[in-house]
Amino acid sequence: MTALTDLSMAEMGRRLRTGSTTSVALTEAALARIAALDGALHSFVLVTGERALADAAKADADFAAGRDAGAMQGIPYALKDIYDTAGIRTTCHSKLRIDDIPAKDCVVAVKLKAGGGVLLGKLATHEFALGGPSFDLPFPPARNPWNTEHITGGSSSGSGAAVAAGLVRMAMGSDTGGSIRGPAAYCGTVGLKPTYGLVSRRGVFPLSYTLDHCGPLSANVEDTAITMQAIAGFDSVDPASRNHPIPDFRSGLEDGVAGLRIGLPRNLWRDAEGLTPETTAALDRLAEALAAEGAIVEEVTLPDYALFNACGRVILVAEAYAIHEANLRARPQDYGELLFMRMVIGASISSADYIQAQRLRRELSVAVNRGALAQHDLLLTACALGPAPAFSEYPKDRPGPMHIQTMPFNVTGNPALSMPAGFSSSGLPLSAQLVGRPFEDALVLRAGRAVEKITAGWGAARRPAVMAEAA
Repeated sequence: MTALTDLSMAEMGRRLRTGSTTSVALTEAALARIAALDGALHSFVLVTGERALADAAKADADFAAGRDAGAMQGIPYALKDIYDTAGIRTTCHSKLRIDDIPAKDCVVAVKLKAGGGVLLGKLATHEFALGGPSFDLPFPPARNPWNTEHITGGSSSGSGAAVAAGLVRMAMGSDTGGSIRGPAAYCGTVGLKPTYGLVSRRGVFPLSYTLDHCGPLSANVEDTAITMQAIAGFDSVDPASRNHPIPDFRSGLEDGVAGLRIGLPRNLWRDAEGLTPETTAALDRLAEALAAEGAIVEEVTLPDYALFNACGRVILVAEAYAIHEANLRARPQDYGELLFMRMVIGASISSADYIQAQRLRRELSVAVNRGALAQHDLLLTACALGPAPAFSEYPKDRPGPMHIQTMPFNVTGNPALSMPAGFSSSGLPLSAQLVGRPFEDALVLRAGRAVEKITAGWGAARRPAVMAEAA
């Protein structure tokens, strides 16, 4: 029998509705796995066991009374610890907010609760979703379930680790320069950065007002689609939110890629620092497999990655500094060293620098959406350029490298999905990234499901080391 914690969210939902399991049973199984495994992973900074069991009991009672709030009802999930939760500590992994207890839930938490979801707790992040991995913060950094000597990526570090280890099927993250897709890539999960404005960010601590996205990391594409159905939608109070029709994210998942035109922007990664031959081989293999499934795969050219990265970094650091300026001046000693070094650079960015970056942003968005995606339905590109680095590769006194190519689609706001693409010779996951036109997130998920089927034999039966050891 499949362990309750290994069931897909769709299968959990089916069993809940037939009465062959209960939400309390699912929740107790998840809490037991957290207790057994998270001591080695540090993915949770707070486990809300009592709240989870109360949520589960309510979901079961609602099922018994014939009340069904949707596909999330009775399903355990967790939130990155920058998502406000009423009456539950939200620390942003920082000394500055170690005792912060919000009075209100963020919009995403409101929607998941209204949908009958079961909150298991709050997950580790890099401090304020930027600096890390760091060892001078109130909580230790999360560790990769495939090898705990390796990082999870950031900043949704606990989300990546928790999903990969089967502690939870879905965890919410945030993505400003790749903070959903990086951990998904390094931990071997699915990670969606939705279209900018599709999911409300209200009540989620900001890093960069014009780059921040909220989205899920999950165990498979259908779990992601289920989550998006629950959390997508217009929020008139979030100035970035767009009043756009919400599709049925699951309806076309099995439609495949036959006839879709997929662009392959090799120029982004071909000569990139940190690219491994195994990553190149995985991308080539995947492109060939998609073509064999009927997609039209052809090479396209995008502006150099360095332009996207420089543009995004200037905007990110300038906006982050504006958010943190008062505390950086009044309480610099309460920030972790790595975050402080990254953030304080914002003081030197001029208004001219920021405006020029925003002008470049427009040009880059045009190149992607009126260029490559005007002729193609999707792009297939690199996500992480290699497997997760070891903690030992990171200097203690300065920010270290993280070789991922996710910033372009924060700059443009396009939906972007990190997908597992096999394994390196070291046993760590490899990844690929699918990108679509704005608000065509459902098509991105459809292609992601096709990739999921293609890669099912590329080591899919492997289990992270921390799970194998516990078994």
